[in-house]
Amino acid sequence: MKFESILEEIDGFGPFQIFIIVALCVPRLVLPCHFLLNNFIAAEPPHHCDLSTLDDGGLFSNLTQEQKLVIGIPSREDGRPEPCEMFAEPQFQLLSNVSNGTHMPTVQCQSGWVYDNTTFTSTLATEWDLVCSRKGISKATSSIFFAGVMVGAVSFGALCDKFGRKYTLLASYIVSVVFSYSSAFAKSYLLFAAWRFLTGFAYKSNPFSHIDSIEWVDVEHRAFIGVIGGMAWAVGNMLLAAFAYLVNDWRMLIMTVSAPLGLAVLTWWIPESARWLLVNGKAERAEFYLDKCAQINKRPILSSKLKMEVSYEIMENSNKSYSYLDLIKTPKMRQLTLLSGYGVASTYYGISLNIGGFGLNIYLNHFIYAAIELPAKLLVYFCVNTIGRRKCQAGTLLLTGTCIAVNIFIPKGYVWLARTIVATLGKGLSEASFTTLFLYTTELFPTVVRQNAMGYTSCTSRLGVTMAPLVLMLDEVWKFLPDVIICSVAIAAGLVSLCLPETLNVRLPETIEDIEHPR
Repeated sequence: MKFESILEEIDGFGPFQIFIIVALCVPRLVLPCHFLLNNFIAAEPPHHCDLSTLDDGGLFSNLTQEQKLVIGIPSREDGRPEPCEMFAEPQFQLLSNVSNGTHMPTVQCQSGWVYDNTTFTSTLATEWDLVCSRKGISKATSSIFFAGVMVGAVSFGALCDKFGRKYTLLASYIVSVVFSYSSAFAKSYLLFAAWRFLTGFAYKSNPFSHIDSIEWVDVEHRAFIGVIGGMAWAVGNMLLAAFAYLVNDWRMLIMTVSAPLGLAVLTWWIPESARWLLVNGKAERAEFYLDKCAQINKRPILSSKLKMEVSYEIMENSNKSYSYLDLIKTPKMRQLTLLSGYGVASTYYGISLNIGGFGLNIYLNHFIYAAIELPAKLLVYFCVNTIGRRKCQAGTLLLTGTCIAVNIFIPKGYVWLARTIVATLGKGLSEASFTTLFLYTTELFPTVVRQNAMGYTSCTSRLGVTMAPLVLMLDEVWKFLPDVIICSVAIAAGLVSLCLPETLNVRLPETIEDIEHPR
């Protein structure tokens, strides 16, 4: 394709491209607010058994709340009441401190739980008593959401390549708002889980928006576009901590973080990808947008010679139809497909969804994890333009695995500052690998199947992400098991990425022939 030559004539990075970048960054601010929302809406506040079943109307009812807790609930080593057990009968002798209650008979909570509402007014756990033996249901909410994301990745990837980037994105933004608000009004957990699945399904097209930006810019600015999209994610991630701090009710929080998607109506004025239009035989629309780009960038309209060359290539591609099968039909495409996208997302979310290790409050923990992503983006911008995409991808993943491994051997409660620094560094490196992945994958695959490829890699990535919340629950089997699994996945993914080709300063491939027989 002569598209890079076209961009040279009409300016591959001018006001036209800047408008696209800014407009598409708005919806990306909302992404982390839903992808990491489970940290807050599914939080489990301190709780203990409701002791109303022990109240016989006698001496028990005349005791203070502190005294009721002493005689009704066994205490942990740190003095806090057990969250899931209570004494079978009131142990009045404990008021005289003659016994510690260690060997007294206990039962599971009989009348529900009493929750500490200091931090959260309402969460999924308090709404439907998803604690103790049912706490896994609350944690599974994140897996349900990412299962929807996985299905949406495949569906919207195909739709974007079939019907174009612009209208597919606009439709997804509209249904995302509908599904998000519907989940906020769910009256049962099963209904809420169904709406969250559909929300994840609709939101998955949102990350594809950066492809439209990259397809409109020249070779020199592709890395910049990838990093800018990542910066929008980091800012949105920090805003999530602020929103959650100000809005303590889970229903209101969902509506609050979904509201900014109303600004996604700006997508209506975003031009369709000219690359996609050209390879799909839509010559007149492609020329319209290219002329509009030249006009806004104050460059001369395309020359007749280039238009003739473009028309010739259109004739070659207009009758061709592409699907996911084209990702594996030819040898080099098959190799790219098999080696792309594994491990990065599961590593990032495995760290991001486990924010309780700093000993700080949940909001500050999340904000620190989000803030470290900003310098990580700057690191990516420097690295991908100097050492290349492949080495940057492999290096950040290997270093992420190293940080996780180091923290396994630093005892909890000891050298707190060292654990915090290593954990924060690991989080930043995992984000750097994620940012590189979006840019790298976009450059590896040709225009005719680029969205299909992104759908495929997102699907495989989200398969790992869906498992991440469940992996974190394995700490009940062995407290270091989640860390060992995430560390192993990060290192394995880093080694696999070394097998991919470098794309630094390489023009975007347009057709499958560009991959199989590069010019």
